[in-house]
Amino acid sequence: MNPSQTPDSRLQTSSIGYDALVVVSFGGPEGMDDVMPFLENVLRGRNVPRERMLAVAKHYELFGGVSPINQQNRNLIEALNKEFEVNGPRLPVYLGNRNWHPMLADTLRQMRNDGIKNALAFVTSAYSSYSSCRQYLEDIERARSSVGPDAPRVEKLRAFYNHPGFVEANAANVRAALEQIPEAKRGQAQIVFTAHSIPETMARNCDYEAQLQETGRLVAEAIGFKNWQLVFQSRSGSPSQPWLGSDVCDYLRELSAGRIEDVVVAPIGFVSDHMEIIYDLDTEAMALSRELGFNMIRAATAGTHPAFVKMIRELVLERIEPSRPRRSLGSDGPRGDVCRPGCCAPG
Repeated sequence: MNPSQTPDSRLQTSSIGYDALVVVSFGGPEGMDDVMPFLENVLRGRNVPRERMLAVAKHYELFGGVSPINQQNRNLIEALNKEFEVNGPRLPVYLGNRNWHPMLADTLRQMRNDGIKNALAFVTSAYSSYSSCRQYLEDIERARSSVGPDAPRVEKLRAFYNHPGFVEANAANVRAALEQIPEAKRGQAQIVFTAHSIPETMARNCDYEAQLQETGRLVAEAIGFKNWQLVFQSRSGSPSQPWLGSDVCDYLRELSAGRIEDVVVAPIGFVSDHMEIIYDLDTEAMALSRELGFNMIRAATAGTHPAFVKMIRELVLERIEPSRPRRSLGSDGPRGDVCRPGCCAPG
């Protein structure tokens, strides 16, 4: 064995029950011709007026129809390949999306053709809700059914909202954002943690909001900062349907009544940049902050932070070696591998 390698790096696919990792994500368009077909995939089966779809399409037009998410996932896979090459396990890593190419069914078909039998899935959401967990499980089973009886078996890795690696990556990014504020003013700044809003009926069936609050607490505690608030963004439902709030822009307006001058907005509800970040935060919330006189700094998402990449490897090794200790912070403990019956219902 190479002396620079750990014992874990000797793990080969022939000695374990899993022979691949698939990153399962939301997907996004990569050009203007992709935008409307992508949005039709996202909104299929939902009673959303076409006018609303066209309004969202205009957000993509500002960026040439390109969402950053696919490239960020490709960057993550490149980082994982390097991590696995150095430290093991030697698993190939694939990408399969819910709403745009590479579509999950096509990826599973390629995996089958490559001889993959038993794969682990890393879903690009840290939290538990219908749209961030159970729906992905349904997508996986639907994709397997479309491939046929010889489709690879796929098991999802656990939720990781309180994993030390996820907290460390977010804490480092928030700390870097705070360091852009003059030291004399830094202690009076406000950290605003954001996450995608969901309907309150969905929230009642899961631990999504409580998990987000716990992540926010753990990140703030890691950097020793007390001025923080969890808010939500990117709601897309009917105005008559209650969704989780406060909305980030409404909260910024509330802050403007006080003495706050510097605001760090940290989208801890996301693991990589989506259109919901580069439009709703970097464009819309940033413009509002300037209007209100705030110095707003947006913290980076976990992305390819080394602690986050190492966390994914650790989650994989947990499944390869069931006796391996499972790390978590706070009082919740590590999330289980299998959802309890009835959890994360759509509402």
